Amino acid sequence: MVLFVLLMKAETENVGFIELRPDVNLRISVRNSLSESEIRENVVFNRMETIEQDETSRESPYHFELRWEGSKKQSILRNLSEKEFATAVKKKKKYKKGSPRKYVADDDNGVNWVPLCAFDCRGMEPYEFNPMAEEFIITSENGYRFDEGIEFEDGEWTDYDSENNSPVSIQNLEFKFEAV
Repeated sequence: MVLFVLLMKAETENVGFIELRPDVNLRISVRNSLSESEIRENVVFNRMETIEQDETSRESPYHFELRWEGSKKQSILRNLSEKEFATAVKKKKKYKKGSPRKYVADDDNGVNWVPLCAFDCRGMEPYEFNPMAEEFIITSENGYRFDEGIEFEDGEWTDYDSENNSPVSIQNLEFKFEAV
């Protein structure tokens, strides 16, 4: 098992928090962990939908699978719950960024990388996250919730909190995967 964490950092204005929806499709690019030249770009999976195993399998259900050319075994990716992540990280002792969570205003100024979600990967390594529309919910500092039409174009997003008469924006949005 190799753990990978999707991290995010951004500069924000009047943003209380940013959260990744648990029930939407995610689009990532992966590479063969045995051959970096073999890649699959923009694969899409849902963190809430699992591929069930037959009754004789000892493997947990997983969220995405593929078979690399010439390989006899499936490569799999499994989204980890908070509890599964805590258990897996406890064995690794060196991971200091904490459990996946919302990005909050205190993480601001584009300095801190915040873990959004974690994956158990076998036979593949995620290397790029490509956000699609509607994957995030953004809440302003004053509590107004933006949950429709959120698209990050060139790492930016802007809107207006009309209830509180303030602009809300995200700039310099970056994502990366980190092996744990």
